[in-house]
Amino acid sequence: MLEDVINFPQLLGILAFILGVLCFYQRNDKTFRIVMLIQNITYMSHFWLLGANVAAMGALFSTIRTATSIYISSKYIALFFVVLGILWGYFITDFLWQIFPIIGSVIGTISLFLLQGIPMRLFMLAGSFCWLINNILVNSLGGILLESTVIVMNTFTIIRLIRQKR
Repeated sequence: MLEDVINFPQLLGILAFILGVLCFYQRNDKTFRIVMLIQNITYMSHFWLLGANVAAMGALFSTIRTATSIYISSKYIALFFVVLGILWGYFITDFLWQIFPIIGSVIGTISLFLLQGIPMRLFMLAGSFCWLINNILVNSLGGILLESTVIVMNTFTIIRLIRQKR
């Protein structure tokens, strides 16, 4: 019975959870993006092995977008990824509930390319709620832990950044 709950795909989800906690604890935006890139790759593998293909494609989209955002900060590239994300979502979703990882990825795109500091983290917070809904729907234990914890950690980091500004 324990093997049904803790298997390799779920262990990858737990690893994505750990990486997500490390990611949202970062105060440096570049380090934040690098850790997020590694976390996206792990998340993508986790969803693929769970058979949650739309979520896996959303994580793949997030991986490509995050890697690009490390080197480029452009509203035109952001617009390209937003349009691509919406089109990608339109063509790969079969059910309305599958749109949550797509919306989360698009919100993440806007935050990574167009925002910095506190506004970036606020948008990432909104994206995390979309991913949390998805993870509950696809029964991703690591994903539920990840997004729940990321929501809390990101909120604490936002508070720390606000206090640091004062």
